[in-house]
Amino acid sequence: MAQNSARPLSPHIGIWKWGAAMAVSILHRATGTALATAGMLGLVWWLLAVAAGKPSYVIFQDWAGWWPGKVVMIGLTWAFFQHLCSGIRHFIMDVGAGFELKTNRTSAFIVFSVAVTLTTLLWTYLLVMKG
Repeated sequence: MAQNSARPLSPHIGIWKWGAAMAVSILHRATGTALATAGMLGLVWWLLAVAAGKPSYVIFQDWAGWWPGKVVMIGLTWAFFQHLCSGIRHFIMDVGAGFELKTNRTSAFIVFSVAVTLTTLLWTYLLVMKG
């Protein structure tokens, strides 16, 4: 079948100039998926360990206290805060505010900054203060 060259082509992701707003939108989807899969698996494992008794819970605690477990939990914490802040940004945009280019870009950077800051503050408290 011959292609009609006069017909406009749908834009491809390679054409778009990447920016903070696009990154926040994609990360919103990715963090939601991560929380729904890895986060749910971790929650189910924790609940099963609690229900199975002390020996099972000790295994869970040992894994969670080991550095790969902490990395996963820190990552899930960041995903939670990123998704939360991005969701608030989307809610504000849903009511019709924040569509101006400068405001949109600034709010995207704020989402990144607040998510990283909240994650850092929480884990600093958990690792340093709670030791």
